[in-house]
Order: sequence, then structure tokens, then C-alpha cells
Amino acid sequence: MGFTSKAIVREYNFLVKESSTEPQEVTFTILNEAFTSRRLSFQNAPDICSLKLHSELADSANIPLKARYRINEIELDEYRELHASRKLLKISIRGRRRQISSGIRVPF
Repeated sequence: MGFTSKAIVREYNFLVKESSTEPQEVTFTILNEAFTSRRLSFQNAPDICSLKLHSELADSANIPLKARYRINEIELDEYRELHASRKLLKISIRGRRRQISSGIRVPF
């Protein structure tokens, strides 16, 4: 649904529509410090919130969702590590493609 910038946090709002219940607004907050310290980019913030939402939906089979969640330091670190490993994999794959297209033999 969008985001709101506040003095200390950015809030990301999602509308959850499940077939058995009324739509529910869920808000995720991320401290502004995560952005100013470059631990998270503005572009990646909706993604980490979406991942947390899907995790909460999977865990809440019999427990209703809360209206508010905070993205904590551990989640930020895990997200950053996951993205760093994905980025390295993409770079590695691109390098192999270049080597293959240039005729250099690449061990797999």
C-alpha cells in the first residue's frame, strides 16, 4: 500500500487479503538508521518487509497477524547476507558466461 517517512522510522504498509477473513492492514517499521548507515537501501526495504510478511503468514496458521511488526537488527543482517551471496552468485555466473562465450574453458 505504501510507506510513510517519520522522524525515527519508515513505515511500510501492506493490505493482507485472505479468503477467510476481512482485509487487514499490517505495518512494518524499519529504523532510519538502517538506511543512513547503508545497511539497507530504500529499494530493498519493501522486499525485506514482504519476506517478513510471508514468514508471519506461514507461521500464523492458527494465530492472527499482529497489526505492527518491527524489522530488527538480526533480520537486517540476515537479509544483507542473503543478498550479498545472491549478488556474488550472479557475478560468478556472468563471469562464466563471458569465459564460455570467449572460448575459454571453464571447469564446472
